[in-house]
Amino acid sequence: MSGSPLVYAVQERLHDAGYSDLPTPFKVAGVEFAFTGAMRGRDGRALDLVLLIDTTTGDFGDRDGDRVRQRVEALSRALDVTGSRYVVTVILAGAVLAEGIEALSETCRVLQVEGVTFDDQGKPVDEIAKRQLDDRIRVLLPLTLPVPVVEAQNSSGPAMDQLVRALPANTNIALVDALIAASSDGEQAVTDAVALAIDGAFQSEPEEAQS
Repeated sequence: MSGSPLVYAVQERLHDAGYSDLPTPFKVAGVEFAFTGAMRGRDGRALDLVLLIDTTTGDFGDRDGDRVRQRVEALSRALDVTGSRYVVTVILAGAVLAEGIEALSETCRVLQVEGVTFDDQGKPVDEIAKRQLDDRIRVLLPLTLPVPVVEAQNSSGPAMDQLVRALPANTNIALVDALIAASSDGEQAVTDAVALAIDGAFQSEPEEAQS
């Protein structure tokens, strides 16, 4: 395993996301392949094969873009020979490689991780650094939905709530609720709801006049 703090941080983040380490070097179709690190997903990502390329320390010639490309292309051919359905992602951890990377992206998914600041324990120094790391490998991480915004006292909150609060006090709330409910089904549903409300109002007028 590389001593690069960047590679260590990427591995730790992927461990948290459910990835496990593969022994390296490993053999495919009788050919041995050596990488700084290799990881595999699980469950819905069980076919994800992640290769870590340490362009900072340069292990295995990893500062040479052409050599990296040749090694990954050879692995891709070996996987094809065995009928493997692995989806290969290469993470370039460190300096951007000048040569061969554009061609490499035609063979596999390529992610570049750089510019993240770490502490002396090899961990992101703060929440901003954590987000920076996540952003660079986001495609490999589980989908997380944002926390709903809590309604404040200064008229902030979801747009529909703001609209309701902005209406005059004598507004027909039943009609507003019906229109809001219909809005989730599209423009025609809103039009139909308005027509139904108007029709109902006209039908009630004769009864009121007779009373």
